[in-house]
Amino acid sequence: MSKADEIFVAMCQDIINNGVSTEGEKVRPKWEDGTSAYTIKKFGVVNRYDLSKEFPAITLRRTAIKSCTNEMLWIWQQKSNNIHDLKSTVWDEWADENGSIGKAYGYQMGVKHQYKEGMMDQVDRVIYDLKNNPFSRRIMTNIYVHQDLHEMNLYPCAYSMTFNVTTRPGSDKLVLNAILNQRSQDVLAANNWNVCQYAVLMHMLAQVCDMEVGELVHVIADAHIYDRHIPLVQELISREQHPAPTFWLNPDIKDFYKFTEDDIRLDNYVTGPQIKNIPIAV
Repeated sequence: MSKADEIFVAMCQDIINNGVSTEGEKVRPKWEDGTSAYTIKKFGVVNRYDLSKEFPAITLRRTAIKSCTNEMLWIWQQKSNNIHDLKSTVWDEWADENGSIGKAYGYQMGVKHQYKEGMMDQVDRVIYDLKNNPFSRRIMTNIYVHQDLHEMNLYPCAYSMTFNVTTRPGSDKLVLNAILNQRSQDVLAANNWNVCQYAVLMHMLAQVCDMEVGELVHVIADAHIYDRHIPLVQELISREQHPAPTFWLNPDIKDFYKFTEDDIRLDNYVTGPQIKNIPIAV
């Protein structure tokens, strides 16, 4: 069965059984009817996915792999902060009348910084170092920029990636590993969406840098299940689990900026039914 299912079920059970409730506390999110959106949460959840063994898409329900990849490329490749450049509607609640989400996410990725080697944005710096300084311990991105927070329509949730290159016995290729840091996560709505999109990112970067994929470590400071999501999560984690799908990435693409969501595919992806109309707290 899928290791991603095993990890997801264990995390959800731990949150429900051992988590701390925020009911009655001062919380920012609200439901559509204006009432406070309380959660049950765990601090400091750490999940590890070995991408060399399987692609971490859960099978309890289908994760929309092309949509989550499109959002990842919107941030990392297009470096956009406008929803008109995005094919899904996941950011609509946070966009202004012009479609902008402010100086958030892709905007920060596109800001150029001065390095000894010249001016580069964070994405180009990562690719440069992976190709030229793969054993550097400084290969990372960070979009939680305090001076710009007041101009962000939503503070970044998944805010930092730290890349680390290792070797593997018997292989001539270097191995790309990464840590995804997330300050906060709505587990039902976003957990596997984020895991899959950053797993895709790692596969893409590994391919263009002539590496193999290794581990994705996902660190979540505040992993929470909203009060109105608890029955949905309980039903979800009780479902039958299936073998992990097979990930395909177009082998002809060697330039990160040439990838599209059509260059990826999940084969043999057998899942349970989708959960529709999940209430989202804003």
